[in-house]
This record gives sequence, C-alpha cells and structure tokens, in this order.
Amino acid sequence: MAHECCSGKNVVIFTCSGAANVGQIANQAAVELQLEGTGKMLCLAGIGSHNSGMIASGKGADRVVGIDGCPVACTKKALEHAEVPLTDYVLVTDLGVRKQMHNGTVDLEAVEKVKAAVKKQLSVELPSKKTDSGSGCTCSCC
Repeated sequence: MAHECCSGKNVVIFTCSGAANVGQIANQAAVELQLEGTGKMLCLAGIGSHNSGMIASGKGADRVVGIDGCPVACTKKALEHAEVPLTDYVLVTDLGVRKQMHNGTVDLEAVEKVKAAVKKQLSVELPSKKTDSGSGCTCSCC
C-alpha cells in the first residue's frame, strides 16, 4: 500500500474500468495517481470475487478512494457490499464528462479533471482512528 510513516498516508484506489469512455477515464486517472505516488491501485474485481486479501487491504487503509465512471456506481456498490469503507469518491460524469461508447482513445483533459478531484478530496484531513503513542504521532509505526 502507498504509506508514508507519520503522514497518515495509506491510500488505496479502486476504480471502474468499464467499457464506456468514462470507465476508461476513471481507470487511467487511477493509474496516473498511482504512478505519481498519490495512492496504490487495488483490484476491484478482487473485491467482487470476495478475495479476502484484497478486502483486508481495503479495510486496512487510512483512505479508500473510489472512482466510478457513471451513476451505475459499480465501484461504490462493490465496496459497500464487501464492507470496505469508502472515504473519498469521485464520479466522472459529475465532472461534466458525457458517457459514450469508448472509441479507443482516452480524453486526457478528463483524466486530469478526475485526478484533480481526487487530490482535492485527499487534501481534506480525516479524523484519525489510531491512537497517539505519546509522541504526538497518530500512526502505529512510532
């Protein structure tokens, strides 16, 4: 998992990779976010297939980002079904991208919009669930 000790940054990203353009935009945004070090992509199909390791990785993360392409919300529903708490959520069509048949190219401007939306959500601090060991740090590694 993407984790930096004492930063509270343990971010996993689950995403739609559906057949429409918006699913491919969601997936490409997640790939780029991972390459940039924002978080680590995990496999949504692993959640749907009840892979215990994948579910545990999701449940153990400080932040769980879900990116769906369209209002069908497969990512959100799969995570809810597996009881993986979603802390951050982006819906590509809410960013003004129209769902249509995927034509083999990915709209890079739309990918940037999705990445910016995810980063904006991640910039908001969530209350810590971990306890302070006396050092002022709220992670369990100190």
